[in-house]
Amino acid sequence: MTTHAPQAAHTVTLPGSLDEAVAALAAMPAAVPVAGGTDLMAAVNSGLLRPAGLVGLGRISEIRGWQYQDGHALLGAGLTHARMGRPDFAALIPALAAAARAAGPPQIRNAGTLGGNIASAAPTGDALPVLAALEATLIIAGPGGSRREIPVGHLLTGYEMLAPGELIGYVRVPLLHAPQTFLKATGRTGPGRATASVAVVLDPARRGVRCAVGAVAPMPLRPLDAERWVASLIDWDGERTLAPEACAAFGEYVAAACIPDPAPAPDGGEPGTLPPAALHLRRTVATLARRALGRALA
Repeated sequence: MTTHAPQAAHTVTLPGSLDEAVAALAAMPAAVPVAGGTDLMAAVNSGLLRPAGLVGLGRISEIRGWQYQDGHALLGAGLTHARMGRPDFAALIPALAAAARAAGPPQIRNAGTLGGNIASAAPTGDALPVLAALEATLIIAGPGGSRREIPVGHLLTGYEMLAPGELIGYVRVPLLHAPQTFLKATGRTGPGRATASVAVVLDPARRGVRCAVGAVAPMPLRPLDAERWVASLIDWDGERTLAPEACAAFGEYVAAACIPDPAPAPDGGEPGTLPPAALHLRRTVATLARRALGRALA
């Protein structure tokens, strides 16, 4: 019997700009970009990943902040969860700040980055349902100083992928100046990976409600019919309140859309029933959606 330790990276490059990082990746196609490393190093330590090289993004100051731009917030992919959890950022994008504060213990929040959360695309990524509900777009940096934009949902669903040598540089988020909430459930007390999460965003300009559910599928789910239904019940010109029964019905609508009943049998027989674990998850999603909507309308 023999054991094999994870192979160490042969080359480590520390570029000082986004374009230098893209050039380094183009020169080393087998290299892996790394910022906080919270997911990458876990994969390396478990033997699942053996990168031939690393391109460190920690010295690229241009992607570690945020700025206003034409009614949007332009967020650098290097923003840490700890930075997004601060009060000034929370006043700008409350739901994303709440997700950042829930991302894990302090050591994870201090290291983990927004771009890493997106690029890893783990189903339990706390920022992902918020970005889906906000309909954020990604600014992708490519070779030769090129930039292109894609909706965040396109990357998370695999509809569009990063080409070799491309990096997520920025995230453009519309500033709605309206209530928004993020809630998550974990399998234990305190910070932990989500078993389910829900982001709810009000969009008064469009008289709409946006909702995204995370952790229950490989990518965030948007229950569009439930969004349209509940938006039609809200008095957008008045106090924007709903009866508790309507909020509860919204929660059930969202949960049933994201965790549907089994399809009928091919022979026309009765449809099966969800297993107990799935029923419990559906109840969890319903509770989170009901509470998130209630808090957004409060």
